[in-house]
Formats: sequence, C-alpha cells, structure tokens
Amino acid sequence: MERIKTGLKGIDHFTGGLPQGKTVLITGNAGSGKTIFGLQFALSSCRQNLKTVYITTEEDSKDLYTQGTSFGWDIKSFTENGLLSIIELAGIRARVTEAEISIDAEAMKGNFSSFLKDLPEDTEAVVIDNIGSYTAKLTPYEFRDRFDLLIYELKQRNITSLVILDSATSKEFNEIALFSVYGAIKLMKRENPYTGRRERVMDFVKMRSTKIPTQFLTYEINENGIQIISSVEGKD
Repeated sequence: MERIKTGLKGIDHFTGGLPQGKTVLITGNAGSGKTIFGLQFALSSCRQNLKTVYITTEEDSKDLYTQGTSFGWDIKSFTENGLLSIIELAGIRARVTEAEISIDAEAMKGNFSSFLKDLPEDTEAVVIDNIGSYTAKLTPYEFRDRFDLLIYELKQRNITSLVILDSATSKEFNEIALFSVYGAIKLMKRENPYTGRRERVMDFVKMRSTKIPTQFLTYEINENGIQIISSVEGKD
C-alpha cells in the first residue's frame, strides 16, 4: 500500500505515512494542535507534489498564513504555484445576510458532502478542518449517515484525507466517526502521573494495515510545529 508522509518525522518513521486514498480522523481538545497537524500534513503533501486542498470552516487563509509563518512555513509559495488551494467556508457564510445565514445554516446541517463540491477534479489530498461546525442539532443516526457518505465519496475519488473533528463536539459523534474511517488519531493534553507536569500526548486509536504505537506518543509544539519526542513499541 502506498503512503503519504505526514510531515511529522516520528510518525512517518514509525508508520511510513498515511495510507493513500484513505481517510484518517483527527480529534482533540482546544489547543491540542489539530490545525497545526492538518497544516503540516497539507504542506508535506505539497512537497510530495500532490495537488492538495485545505478546507477551513472556522478560519480564513490569513489566519493559516500567519500560523504557518510562526513555524517558518511558506504556505503562500504552494498556493501560488497551484499545489495548494484553500477553501474558506467561514468566509462564505460571513458574506451572506442574516436571513440567508439562517436558511443556509439549516440547509448545511450535517451536509458534509457539500465540502467536496468545490474540490478540483485533480485533488489528491485534502484536509477538512473541522466538521464539528456542522454537527449542531444532528442526531447520532443523522451524523453516521452523512459522515459515511462523506467518507464514501472521498474513497471513490481516491483522495487521501485528514478529517478533523473537535472533541468539544458530542463525544458520541467522536465514537461514531471511528467506525467509518480507515484510521484515527486523538490529540490530548494531560498531567503526567509520574512528573505531575502537563504534557501533550497522541493516541493512535486505529490505523488499518499499519504498524501503530501501542502507547501514547508524547509530542510538543515548538518553532517547527508538532514534534514527536518519545519512542514506543507498536502493533499491527
């Protein structure tokens, strides 16, 4: 199975990268680094000469450029050469009238497939950050039905995908989403039981056909982005 490097050396060394044409779910609380993970993967995909799209539901391109600059990433160079496209759904919603917002919000309720309508035909990798903004008032059944359709359509187009779902959204939705995706990684902040210090850890919940860590991976967010700082054993 061919794989796409994530741009996180510790993960790529261990797993070989994300399985090509599959969808991986990223969950985590605020401040755990979900968007940073998404950006690193998007830039890594571009460096592998893959046509990549970053769909943001909460921020605009300026926010992403600013965040990238803080890590020394030249995101604009990839958007200018056509390897990276940024689709700003938050900006689209902000430009409609209040009445249209009300109508649009109901129409978009859980319509995850709408994320894909503006994807170029030659898209090879995509990051969706995040679908939590579109889960309000959905029942678990509705969420499962719509999420499954999104994953199916991405698979049909053979797009390697990173889908972000914040943990502030119903925990039940996080659990449901696990059944549909090929792989899932959870980012967490916790207190180390041995040192008493706060730390960030990454849990490879699942990754089919891949050797994955059996223990939490400790990571930090530094001037280079997310960096894995622990080594662990793994399992298939």
